[in-house]
Amino acid sequence: MEANNKGSATFYQYKLIKKINTTAAWLRIYMALPVICIVFETIFLSWWSILFMIIAAPVALWIQYVISRSVLLISGHPIAKRWKMSFRLPWLGYMPDQYINYGIFRKVQLHNFWIGLCIAALFIVWAPPAFTVSLAACHLWVLLPRLYTLFRLHREEKDGMLKFNTTDASYYAQ
Repeated sequence: MEANNKGSATFYQYKLIKKINTTAAWLRIYMALPVICIVFETIFLSWWSILFMIIAAPVALWIQYVISRSVLLISGHPIAKRWKMSFRLPWLGYMPDQYINYGIFRKVQLHNFWIGLCIAALFIVWAPPAFTVSLAACHLWVLLPRLYTLFRLHREEKDGMLKFNTTDASYYAQ
């Protein structure tokens, strides 16, 4: 980094603690999961499941976006230029664009998981069961890489930093 006009500079030094790679085989399995869900839903629930899955995917992304922004706003964390919608695999949805504190990321994703499942369960009252199952499956499918990352990091300190790249999630300590 370059020094500012007063001669001082800000240096952030992070030490890589753990890197969670997303291999090509893992990505192929991840991509096959929605197809497997559609096949099972079509066999056991309704052939409309194909259409319901197509409708449920953007609904699940929108629900997660609203939950994530709400948690970040309520907890007072800055959002501008730090979080954005990502359409690259495996990090679909509302994701941090820069380094993010592990504790904040964990809080947002656990709220996403539980509140999203509750919202999907509420749809059973107004929508066909096939749509509810499709919504829950899409919700869990989008969250799967994030939950896997949280599971792999559950023993690490909560004050570390996370950085998401296209091929990995990296955990750093200061």
